[in-house]
Amino acid sequence: MRYLPLNQSDREAMLAKIGVDHIDDLFKDVPEQALLKQPLDLPAHQSEMQVDRDFRAIAGKNIPAGSVPFFCGAGAYRHYVPSSVDYLIQRGEFLTAYTPYQPEISQGTLQALYEFQTQIAQITGMDVSNASMYDGSTACGEAVLMARRITRKKRAILSGTLHPQYIDVVRTMTKYTDDVAVANPVGQGDVDALIDQIDDDTSCVVVQNPDFFGNLQDFSALAEALHARKALLIVVVTEVVSLGAVRSPGSMGADIVVGEGQSIGNGLAFGGPYVGLLATRQKYVRTMPGRVCGETVDANGKRGYVLTLSTREQHIRREKATSNICTNAGLCTLAFTIHMTLLGEKGFRHLARLNHAKAVQLADRLSAIEGVAVLNDSFFNEFTVALPVDAAEAVENLVDVEIIAGVPLSRLYPDNIELKNQLLVAVTETTTDEDMDQLVSELKELVK
Repeated sequence: MRYLPLNQSDREAMLAKIGVDHIDDLFKDVPEQALLKQPLDLPAHQSEMQVDRDFRAIAGKNIPAGSVPFFCGAGAYRHYVPSSVDYLIQRGEFLTAYTPYQPEISQGTLQALYEFQTQIAQITGMDVSNASMYDGSTACGEAVLMARRITRKKRAILSGTLHPQYIDVVRTMTKYTDDVAVANPVGQGDVDALIDQIDDDTSCVVVQNPDFFGNLQDFSALAEALHARKALLIVVVTEVVSLGAVRSPGSMGADIVVGEGQSIGNGLAFGGPYVGLLATRQKYVRTMPGRVCGETVDANGKRGYVLTLSTREQHIRREKATSNICTNAGLCTLAFTIHMTLLGEKGFRHLARLNHAKAVQLADRLSAIEGVAVLNDSFFNEFTVALPVDAAEAVENLVDVEIIAGVPLSRLYPDNIELKNQLLVAVTETTTDEDMDQLVSELKELVK
């Protein structure tokens, strides 16, 4: 068989060589509840052509985001990506380029990364950025580990309004190194409550802005309280377009800013690959994970670019490495840089204003529906709506009329009964007036 070339005797010989009796022994570290109790309901054998046909039929059941009114956000956003972005990243010198170990033949890649770092530092209000990470959630985990290295403390406090999947990733990445606590109840990002949790063992507090529920906050007082205890403020930004309109984390006193850069230059792509962002203060640059590209001059005085810092395990640093991440999201980073360059500062700010204006327009229209309430006092392009019916059921019913109405909070908080009727709604520049008309019209019928 093409994909299963080993016979039973081959497998037995391999297992004997590594000293185990059965293939199940290789999965003993997987929790029992995560293991399948019986095989999947799939054919045992099919031809390649039949497999391809079956998977195309399954894929055909999906409703592409661009084909219907679409209001999903929750950390991944549908924005318009200019066609020139896709054209440029598919040029051979970028598409097939590998890690820029040799600067003399990697000047284009290095310069693109240098420009990306500059853009991230500017929009986050920080001194320096690395050359990207895998995605926003793992960048958040790396920031917590970085805070421990800087402060030599192990207690990390996470806000209850941080994206729940980011919380899960932080807990996974710090399971054996840090004491992680979620300070306030789900949906409550009270700064005073966070300040009350800070003690002398605290390494950092992690907050999100706009938070998972869409709310905007000023964390300046939190930063001051943390710095008084020699601890750090980590600010997460999952919607990077918001930085074109709201106060930058750096201006609030953030020490580390992490986030997801998918909104610029990168489509939804069913969940990845995405672009992890990490920026910090200059004094922490040597504790930062990942790579940093720098500008220099060659022997003839001409400008050139080099890999200035690369503190990772592949460079013989082993346990001294600040991170085991082996690469940056190079092609996605390039897409981000091209799109941001096409926008420029004026275009970036205009895009942010347009997102906010459209979100306000929809929020006003939804609030006018009897029984529906917008729960946010402030927001950028995403907000939480309380419905008089179960939000998950409402979403399913609206899918039947080809409207993807948003993310029911019960999907990410299945055990929280209080959130059962709440829906997270996102609006971007791709949302048309007709999209809003359809959502409002159908929702009115649904909640009668």
